[in-house]
Amino acid sequence: MIIETNSERETYELGVRMGREAKAGQVYTLIGDLGVGKTVFTKGLAEGLEIGEPVSSPTFTIVQIYEGGRLPFYHFDVYRIGDVEEMDEIGYEDYIYGEGVSLIEWADLIEEILPEHYTEVRIEKEPERGFDYRRISICGY
Repeated sequence: MIIETNSERETYELGVRMGREAKAGQVYTLIGDLGVGKTVFTKGLAEGLEIGEPVSSPTFTIVQIYEGGRLPFYHFDVYRIGDVEEMDEIGYEDYIYGEGVSLIEWADLIEEILPEHYTEVRIEKEPERGFDYRRISICGY
C-alpha cells in the first residue's frame, strides 16, 4: 500500500490510525532517511495506542518502553548499534515476541533478526513534489 502525505499532520494521523488498529505482538519496522518524519509517525502511532506520555527517539538507549497505553509500546532506534549482538544484550526478543507493539527505526540494519511477520513502513521524500510531501509504503511480511 502506498500513502502520500503532504504535511506533518497527515503523517502523524497515519500513525494514529495504525496505532488504533495495532494488536498485541505487532512489530513495525520504520525505514527512512534522517528528517523524513519517522519520529512524527512514531508519535502518532503512540497516540493511537493511547500512550499518555511524551514520545521521543531513543537514539542513545536503543529501546524506550511506554506502558501506560492500551498496549505496551516498545520503540527501538537501532541507528547507532555497532553489531546485531547488541540487540541480544538488551533482550529484544522479550519485547518483539511479547504482548506489546514494537516499532523498530532503522530496522534494515538488523534484518537478520527480525521476526518472520512484521509490517514495514518506509517513508521517503520527493523534493520535487514539495517540502512536506512524503511517500509512505506499507508492506506486510
